[in-house]
Amino acid sequence: MKTMLHALLALLGLGAAYLLLWPVPIEPAAWTPPAAPALEGPYAANDRLASVQRLAPGYGHGPEGLALDAAGNVFAGYADGRVVRFDADGANPVELLNTGGRPLGACVRGGGLWIADAWKGLLFLGPDNRVAAAIAEADGVPFRFTDDVDVAGDGAVYFTDASSRFGIDATMADFLEHGGTGRLLRYDPATREVRTLLAGLHFPNGVAVGPDDAYVLVNETAEYRVLRYWLKGGKAGTAEPFIENLPGFPDNLSFNGRDRFWVALYAPRAADLDRLLPQPFLRKVVFRLPAFVQPKPVKHGFVLGLGLDGTVTANLQHVGADAYAPITSVEQFGDVLYLGSLTEPAMARFRLSPAP
Repeated sequence: MKTMLHALLALLGLGAAYLLLWPVPIEPAAWTPPAAPALEGPYAANDRLASVQRLAPGYGHGPEGLALDAAGNVFAGYADGRVVRFDADGANPVELLNTGGRPLGACVRGGGLWIADAWKGLLFLGPDNRVAAAIAEADGVPFRFTDDVDVAGDGAVYFTDASSRFGIDATMADFLEHGGTGRLLRYDPATREVRTLLAGLHFPNGVAVGPDDAYVLVNETAEYRVLRYWLKGGKAGTAEPFIENLPGFPDNLSFNGRDRFWVALYAPRAADLDRLLPQPFLRKVVFRLPAFVQPKPVKHGFVLGLGLDGTVTANLQHVGADAYAPITSVEQFGDVLYLGSLTEPAMARFRLSPAP
């Protein structure tokens, strides 16, 4: 009996030593987030997205980074690297290429398709379906997590690298570290120059050029906010909050070309993660835990519309086992929203009429 007890105590000691002392690849920085807003008022819980129509079900896993052309064709990138064009109803898929990576963001401009690929960097697929440009670093720092892309009227390409330390296979590591190694970048196709506009960002994700190319919005997913970086006017070259303390993790962004930005929220805020963020040592302990006991998002479809002043003008949700979630990209065409997801086996669309 004593031998068994000693063995048990030894195992417990080893387990405690592992949780407290085992080396980890993260160096957490303390951050105290603001109290999460309740799902009431402009964020009131609702089931509007219960009526979404799933498109191309079963065609592939994780149709992400949706893009639309002028004819309403839908472009999606899948977890297996395929980039596919569909009709507006999800029919007639045409595989354009396989990046060999993970396409996350896309934009139809300049006679082709710009693709932000988590592994491969920024790609341009020309009208001949050949990759005509591939950018994998800026300022001598390789991209580790190229995430989203948008193109201004003058052809300038704005895109994000969510982290210079961790790739898409280590997203939780970046969130637990909260080190601020992401960047907002600009690529000039004419000069082939890449310039860092903002550095030190906390998982910059979605990006969207605003009206008249006056500014570009970028999400800081890990700080629950959207920033505005001015491109023109007296504030050119500076950044400011556009909306802060969101009730969830902002993912991809888009602009409807008129009066509204759309932001996909991956999931509502996680209270456990918020409590951990001021505690660097505890975050190392959590990192050592098996993945199945680490903080997990709930299955909650969540999309917000934002006016040009950053106020919430639309609130679309649905929670439950049957929810289309997580929603990680959203694009508007006419009165229809197209929704993409990092993990769902289908795209989805939602009719906006009557207006939300």
